[in-house]
Amino acid sequence: MLYLKTLIIVVQLLLALGVTGLVLLQHGKGADMGAAFGSGASGSLFGATGSANFLSRTTAILGAVFFITTLALTYLGSYKSHATAGLLGAGLVPVASAPAAAKSGSAPVVAAAPASVAPGSGAAPASSAPGADIPK
Repeated sequence: MLYLKTLIIVVQLLLALGVTGLVLLQHGKGADMGAAFGSGASGSLFGATGSANFLSRTTAILGAVFFITTLALTYLGSYKSHATAGLLGAGLVPVASAPAAAKSGSAPVVAAAPASVAPGSGAAPASSAPGADIPK
């Protein structure tokens, strides 16, 4: 799983650099006006009209793939594996059947809390009545 995250992060970094480069290569709408009056801004790699279509489509494709990789990283980052049942059958007992396993006596024994507290420890002694620790 770690290799997949690393691969997606590298692809996303390359896509971000590609989108940034393509945006910087494109000329704005105001550059067409300067080209009409004899400015040198019309000389481009793909010609006067071909650059807008090719560069804008490539930017849109790279942007869409960038968003897909962002969603994939979000999903992989929030994915948590399900915990197993732990000591109940070393993970072989499903979590739904754990109460049935506890009734049959196969569950581990939990040590009981001490019935009294040493004097001077600052804690109140434990009461054996159910619900005695609930304030009224």
